[in-house]
Amino acid sequence: MNESHEYLFVAGLLFIIAIVSGKLSGRFGTPLLLVFIAVGMLAGEDGIGGIPFSDFESAYFIGSLALAIILFDGGLTTHRTMVRQAIGPAFAMATLGVLVCAGLVGSVVVLVFHTSWPEALLLGAVIAPTDAAAVAVLLRMSGVAVPSRVFAVLEIESGFNDPMSVFLTVTLVEFMLHPGGVSTLHTLLELGTEMGGGVLLGVAGGYALLGLLRVLRLDATLSPVLALGGALAIFGGAQVAGTSGFLAVYIAGLVLGNSQYKSLVSVKGFFAAFVWLAQLTLFLMLGLLVSPHELLDYVGPALIVAAVLIFVARPIAAAMCLLPFGFSRSETGFIAWVGLRGAVPIFLTLIPVLSGVKSSETLFSGVFVIVIASVAIQGWTIGPVARLLRLKGDPEGEAVPH
Repeated sequence: MNESHEYLFVAGLLFIIAIVSGKLSGRFGTPLLLVFIAVGMLAGEDGIGGIPFSDFESAYFIGSLALAIILFDGGLTTHRTMVRQAIGPAFAMATLGVLVCAGLVGSVVVLVFHTSWPEALLLGAVIAPTDAAAVAVLLRMSGVAVPSRVFAVLEIESGFNDPMSVFLTVTLVEFMLHPGGVSTLHTLLELGTEMGGGVLLGVAGGYALLGLLRVLRLDATLSPVLALGGALAIFGGAQVAGTSGFLAVYIAGLVLGNSQYKSLVSVKGFFAAFVWLAQLTLFLMLGLLVSPHELLDYVGPALIVAAVLIFVARPIAAAMCLLPFGFSRSETGFIAWVGLRGAVPIFLTLIPVLSGVKSSETLFSGVFVIVIASVAIQGWTIGPVARLLRLKGDPEGEAVPH
C-alpha cells in the first residue's frame, strides 16, 4: 500500500512541477510540450528523479488512452464552418501529404545512411503525421492572427492524418516480419477498411452517443463522464474492428461538438480541462520512457533527418497538396512550417518495438530526437514566421479561432 501512495505522490508532484515550469518558461516563449517532455526526462532514470520506466506495453496503453481523449477534444472544438472551409485541402494533406513526406524522408535516409528501404520508409512513416496536441496548443498559445482557413487546415489535418501513418507503419512492420505475406491487393483493402471503417464507426458512434445524451438528459456533472466513456468505447471498438480508432474518435467528437443538446457546454468544458491531463500524462510518460544517455549516438543523424523533414519534405508535400485549392505562397509556407511533430510519432514507434522488429528501439531513440527538434525549432518560431510571411487574420479582423 505504501508503494501505491508513493506512486500517487510522485505523479501529483510531476504534474505540479510540469505546470509551474511551463508557466515560468512561457515568459521566454518556450513551447509548453517541450517543457512537459523535459520534466519527464529529468524525473527519469538518467535525471535527478531516477525513476526507472521501460514498460513499452504500458506506454502503448497509456498513449492510446491519452490520444483518444486528445483527438476527441479536437473534434469537439472544430466548428462545422472550419470543416467546410478546409476539408478538401486538409484531407489531401492527411493522405497524399503523409505519403509524400514518408517517401521523401525514406529516400534521403536510404541515400545518406545506406539503410534498407523498409527501415527507411518505416522511419518516414512514423514521423510523417503532424500532432494534434502540438499543433492546437502551440497555435493557440502563440496568439498569431492567420486566415481562418489556414488554421482550419492545420487543425483538421492533424486530426485526420494519424490513420494514414498508422496504416503505413503497420503495413511496413508486417512486411519486415513477413516479407512474402503482404500483397498490393491486401494493402489496398487494408487502407480502405482503415479509413472507410473509421469514418463509418465515427459517424455512427457519434450519433449514438448524441442520442444517449439527448434521451437521458443527465445532470451536467454526469454528462461529460458519459461522453468520455463513449469516446473510449468508440476508439477501442474501432481498433478491435480493424479500423482506425484515431479517425473514428475524432469524427465522433465532430458530431458531438456541432450538435445541440442540453449538456453541450459542460461536455466541452470538461474536455477542455481533461485534455490537459491527457497531454501532461502523455508527454511526461514519453519523457520517462527515454534514456537521455542513449540519445547521444543518434543526435547527428536524427538532426539531419529532421532538417530534411522540416525544410524539404513537408514544404514539398504542402505545395503539392494545396496548389489545387488556391492557397497563396505565404499561406502554403505557413502551413508547411507549422507541421509540428509531437507525441504521435514517438507513440507510433512503440508498434515496431512491441512487434519485435529488429532495431526498433534505435528507431524510438532517433524519432525522439526528431520530435524534440521539430517542437523546438518550429514551436519557438511560429510567431516570427507568421510575421515574416505577413499573414493576417480574416478581412473582418478575426484572429485564430479559439
